[in-house]
Amino acid sequence: MASTPTCTRFTDEYQLFEELGKGAFSVVRRCMKIPTGQEYAAKIINTKKLSARDHQKLEREARICRLLKHPNIVRLHDSISEEGFHYLVFDLVTGGELFEDIVAREYYSEADASHCIQQILEAVLHCHQMGVVHRDLKPENLLLASKSKGAAVKLADFGLAIEVQGDQQAWFGFAGTPGYLSPEVLRKDPYGKPVDMWACGVILYILLVGYPPFWDEDQHRLYQQIKAGAYDFPSPEWDTVTPEAKDLINKMLTINPAKRITASEALKHPWICQRSTVASMMHRQETVDCLKKFNARRKLKVRHFRFLWGRRFGGVRNGILCEERNFYKARKQEIIKVTEQLIEAINNGDFEAYTKICDPGLTAFEPEALGNLVEGMDFHRFYFENALSKSNKPIHTIILNPHVHLVGEDAACIAYIRLTQYMDGGGMPKTMQSEETRVWHRRDGKWQNVHFHRSGSPTVPTRWVPAGRGSCSHAAPPRGREPGAWGFVPALGPAAGHRRLCGKRRQIPGQVSQTPATGQQGVVLENQGPPDQGDAPQG
Repeated sequence: MASTPTCTRFTDEYQLFEELGKGAFSVVRRCMKIPTGQEYAAKIINTKKLSARDHQKLEREARICRLLKHPNIVRLHDSISEEGFHYLVFDLVTGGELFEDIVAREYYSEADASHCIQQILEAVLHCHQMGVVHRDLKPENLLLASKSKGAAVKLADFGLAIEVQGDQQAWFGFAGTPGYLSPEVLRKDPYGKPVDMWACGVILYILLVGYPPFWDEDQHRLYQQIKAGAYDFPSPEWDTVTPEAKDLINKMLTINPAKRITASEALKHPWICQRSTVASMMHRQETVDCLKKFNARRKLKVRHFRFLWGRRFGGVRNGILCEERNFYKARKQEIIKVTEQLIEAINNGDFEAYTKICDPGLTAFEPEALGNLVEGMDFHRFYFENALSKSNKPIHTIILNPHVHLVGEDAACIAYIRLTQYMDGGGMPKTMQSEETRVWHRRDGKWQNVHFHRSGSPTVPTRWVPAGRGSCSHAAPPRGREPGAWGFVPALGPAAGHRRLCGKRRQIPGQVSQTPATGQQGVVLENQGPPDQGDAPQG
């Protein structure tokens, strides 16, 4: 089949069927070549909506894909231009994502991970031999040819790929996905083929334990980790991984790209080429469990993590498709609303309403606990029965700059500044400020607060607030803790955040983002409905 651009009308050669995927400027549909009956996947790009630069990217992707012919790469079979549309005809891959297949397996071992990364390396080696750097290696771009057992891994999506001459190093622009970016790209140094090997190292790390080597909700801190090469092999999950596997990861995640292992060298590593005798055959159930959480989380984050500078013409123009944006907005409004209801219960001294919204095992860090972790409801009951319910002074609370972070379908956290206005014992108006982070988990369709962290003022003013006292000062968080993070987890460095992805305590993956700064429009609890979150960062 011809793979060079033709002027043939697409509908003369192919019959279109159902939609397989959709982007801002493209749609992917199953198609059949009429003369042969062979099925393919047609990526249909609406070229009328493309800028001049997007046209160049389209031409570059088609040119690169025509170069690549390898069993571990999704192959381009045809490229047809018509007025207003361009059709790219690819292999029809029906096995879904590699990472989704792994979590559905009954047995998964280190040897299986070795076989997976070997196929990825074979694809990368072919790319590099053809002078192509993928630049966006990540789980979403690793597919399976079919649902058959042992189906080949296929590398897909060359929308960010570039062409290089030999071992050329140059600045080709800032593009990729944050957790997989190499140190040289983050430093804006000249780069080339080694960036793909760094990404392979990140992927191999995830394949072995189910979470990434570099992780932080704050992108600046994430980039600092990557540039420093700050990863480790924490216990207990890495205790059962062979030294040879760790050695290969270390060689892939070498900060200096000149010393980083190449695809050809990696394929000759004992853990790859002597798999049957070197790689462990032990089933890694904890890796599968952790990978399930990782998969759920990245599904919601994938478009948020996509750089505008390197966005794909067939993917996203402004970050997120309309359906996803509506889902995020509605879910975030749910979290803001239930947080308002909880604070209203506190202001009213209504312990019964409070307990309906909180998990019985609620954990908390708050000023009243003097830096200690409090678990359960008894500590809070005392304040409701002896202070909150006996206060008859009017209380007015405002939530400033609420930032909601969704974690899968049944977990979320919200960080905000809370301002509480009240009248002191002398009849003078006063205001208290506190920073709060609340973690929510949905059970049986109802959101429950499972953890909160507060620094600053107490919950609400009580009858013991002395007359004439000014606003409470902003208290520092307990030593050794990260404000706005999971309060009960000490700040142990990068790996601590990774283990929280798979933490057993609450079974909620992810890490709570830092408390946001003040200065934006607030939410007054007396008003109905939360503010429009349409412009808030997704996730």
